[in-house]
Amino acid sequence: SDGFSADQIFNKRFGCASYTYDDLILMPGHASPSIASMKLETKCTKNISLKTPLISSPMDTVTESNMAVHMALYGGLGIIHYNMTIEEQAYHVKQVKRYKNGFIMDPICLSPENTVADVMDIKKRFGYGGIPITENGKIGGVLLGIVARRDLDFVNDTSIKLSNVMSTNLITAKEPVSLTEANSILAKSKKGKLPVVNEAGELVALISRTDLIKNRDFPLATKDQNKQLVCGAAIGTRPEDRLRLDALAAAGVDVIVIDSSQGDSMYQHQMIRHIKSKYPNIDIVGGNVVTARQAMNLIKNGVSGLRVGMGVGSICTTQEVCAVGRAQASAVYNTSKLARKFGVPVWADGGVGTTGHIVKALSIGASAVMMGSMLAGTEEAPGEYFFQDGVRLKRYRGMGSIEAMVKGSDKRYFASGSKVKVAQGVSGSVVDKGTLRNYVPHLIHSIKIGMQDLGSENLEELKKCLESGKLKFELRSPAAQREGGVHSIHSVEKGVFET
Repeated sequence: SDGFSADQIFNKRFGCASYTYDDLILMPGHASPSIASMKLETKCTKNISLKTPLISSPMDTVTESNMAVHMALYGGLGIIHYNMTIEEQAYHVKQVKRYKNGFIMDPICLSPENTVADVMDIKKRFGYGGIPITENGKIGGVLLGIVARRDLDFVNDTSIKLSNVMSTNLITAKEPVSLTEANSILAKSKKGKLPVVNEAGELVALISRTDLIKNRDFPLATKDQNKQLVCGAAIGTRPEDRLRLDALAAAGVDVIVIDSSQGDSMYQHQMIRHIKSKYPNIDIVGGNVVTARQAMNLIKNGVSGLRVGMGVGSICTTQEVCAVGRAQASAVYNTSKLARKFGVPVWADGGVGTTGHIVKALSIGASAVMMGSMLAGTEEAPGEYFFQDGVRLKRYRGMGSIEAMVKGSDKRYFASGSKVKVAQGVSGSVVDKGTLRNYVPHLIHSIKIGMQDLGSENLEELKKCLESGKLKFELRSPAAQREGGVHSIHSVEKGVFET
């Protein structure tokens, strides 16, 4: 048959060569599945599934709470960077966990003695209204009323006590009540909030109408068992990162990514064991690694996922500066081949510039793809837009750049105690990509088209084709790579997607 299996390509043909995504081309299969029936569900850790195999990188120009929220809403995952204080990072995690709740188990409450100014302060700090008023101002107190935004529309004196403005004609749900039953009550009542009370009239939970709407508009959303968005955060391996870990755990983080350019170190092994012993319910993703030996060492220490890639990002210079790393396709294939035996998912981190690269990463064993440059420049990425030569841009930098190291990422490169800092990344800018509301659906659809051409209906089937050798590849010559791109025309207008 045409083409070669992945094992033939990576291990038997030219064993000394290391391949990138661009070196490979996939042979088409029988295009029978329809796009509508295609599923992209995957495991990102041993315990957490994603409906979309896309993860945003923990870079300070890529992922904070806004990016993490929207990645989760579209079925992916956001990993919040740690180039900030412990308090700031914990705050971003809380923002994600509070964004989409089923039962809000710890709503902010006030007492009748609080004032309108207190409600205004909560709205300013957290962005929402609809505050339950309990006898003691705490969850578990007897519910007396609720203060909604409309209750304050014509109130000018912020010193007025809430007992004078709160609504007391309440519709409530009695505990025990399922989320489906509570949602039905809320939909019929047309209220903004539905308090859940026990037999004694004490407030035990709250449900928000806006969460019903979000649930309808984002059916792929990545949620935990409490119907909150799943959120990840990065930490280093220094002793002070244990304090950061404690704060993130208290904020409700679901996944901890141990962020290091060389993941197979005694520091990371120690951190993995510490997290597993203190927070056994938090999944750990170790890395970065590029060889089976590195991967095995982290698996032995108990990671729930592996982050694969070294020196292949568009703004990373590790291979150039340190002469260490591996071409990404070879790294992903060889690490995932081992990791699959232990049920450990692999994140392909770096080297992704097109949706074709994403399809290739998934085809050679990755369970999910981590993106930096492809998400930088979107509205949801941190930073402000600026214009240069008439082009709208956003700043984008590697975490190994001197600029990022000064902010704190130097510990990722074992340089936090060094007087001399050697850059392993650069700073630059990327073109405005618009909002994730348009961009991520484009990425998802493009991946599905690629899988349709391969003849695979879901990622599990794709993995089986890889393992059996049914999935076929060829290596591309430099001329073939040129031929596979746009060529032989005078000018080109390349639209990424149409909204």
